[in-house]
Amino acid sequence: QVQLVESGGGLVQAGGSLRLSCAASGRTFSSAVMGWFRQAPGKEREFVAVIRWITSSTSYADSVKGRFTISRDSAQNTVYLQMNSLIPEDTAVYYCAAGSLQSARQGNYDYWGQGTQVTVSS
Repeated sequence: QVQLVESGGGLVQAGGSLRLSCAASGRTFSSAVMGWFRQAPGKEREFVAVIRWITSSTSYADSVKGRFTISRDSAQNTVYLQMNSLIPEDTAVYYCAAGSLQSARQGNYDYWGQGTQVTVSS
């Protein structure tokens, strides 16, 4: 089992920045990648970004490229999502997830955090 705890969400004005953290514990060695997903009100959960633990290889959704950066601290078993130039459309609950494939598909992730709310005001 892998436990994931997100933090860092909050309310920010458009154009502002937030950094989300996801602390992993348990059998973290069983997961090769960590991803961030988000779910806006009335919408399906969607892929945001993913990073591979060993190589730091990353992938991003087109909607966040150039604005968001995913990174990891292997010593702390923590993954971060730096979000800059936030827009109201970024408002959502953000979830981190652990999986074995570097993928945008939710089905490839085995463990999920409880989510953290990000609200961007206009």
